[in-house]
Amino acid sequence: MSANASELESLAQEVETATTLLAQSKAGIAKRIIGQDTVVEQTLVALLCGGHALLVGAPGLAKTRLVDTLGTVFGLHTNRVQFTPDLMPADILGSEVLESSEDGARSFRFLKGPVFSQLLMADEINRASPRTQSALLQAMQERQVTIAGQEYDLPAPFHVLATQNPIEQEGTYPLPEAQLDRFLLQIDVSFPSRETERDILLATTGAAEEEATQVFTPETLMAAQAAVRRMPVGDAVVEAILDLVRAARPEDETAPDFVRESVSWGPGPRAAQALMLATRARALVQGRLAPSVDDVVALAYPVLIHRMALGFAARARGEKLSELISRLTERAITTEAAA
Repeated sequence: MSANASELESLAQEVETATTLLAQSKAGIAKRIIGQDTVVEQTLVALLCGGHALLVGAPGLAKTRLVDTLGTVFGLHTNRVQFTPDLMPADILGSEVLESSEDGARSFRFLKGPVFSQLLMADEINRASPRTQSALLQAMQERQVTIAGQEYDLPAPFHVLATQNPIEQEGTYPLPEAQLDRFLLQIDVSFPSRETERDILLATTGAAEEEATQVFTPETLMAAQAAVRRMPVGDAVVEAILDLVRAARPEDETAPDFVRESVSWGPGPRAAQALMLATRARALVQGRLAPSVDDVVALAYPVLIHRMALGFAARARGEKLSELISRLTERAITTEAAA
């Protein structure tokens, strides 16, 4: 057997193992999260990519419940931080305290903050000041923090799942663009349908509620993350990603007129990287060995929505970024099909 064939066989086995665990995970999550199939899938995609996700939705849509359930299913050490305007960076990262020993000697000891976890839930992240929000930047990108000149590695794997309320904006601070770019996906959590809400009422207001059980371990999750990066990607998928991301930049020569007229700034290369990884992860979640152009279509919105901005004139005209991304996606896929 050739090395290439052996590698593909090994990858196929890893994908099969991960697919089985993911099917069990989705079944366990469905016991506690009812009807949010797309939200659950996109959150699983973020975790399989080793990335972070921003959950945006009104209060009471089970965002916190989802993160708690994921921590149980994946066997991750989970911490939760409720962001408030008076929250300080040390409240997240930790701080040094001065201690005295029995012989009177004094020394500093570092007390780790809640960021030292495998799954950090940053609840209502936009309620903290930019100074506190920026304390997460190094952690999210480098998986380490620096305190008093000393670097501390975070546990592996490390993920941030942040929530944001798009309705109540009083006393909030918009997330800096540099921090938004660190979120692999923005996952919009919408209101359930009538039938789904009926199921929620029946399932959550009785004497007992369903509980999720652990399926993954941190080690098996990291093995699945490694398998995602080894999955092959066809040229058609790569070209569709490039067509989409580059056309979203108003200064690019391939950008259509509606982008040049409406978009003030577009996505950088990190968006293309995110889309490349996310399409692989979605294929794995659905039990496929390689991604397709359909995965690019499905993930274009959560990858791009927080990495672009409309200009003032476009906002005044009532344009919506979601509709612009839909037009861009359709254009990119049509272009790739024609090629």
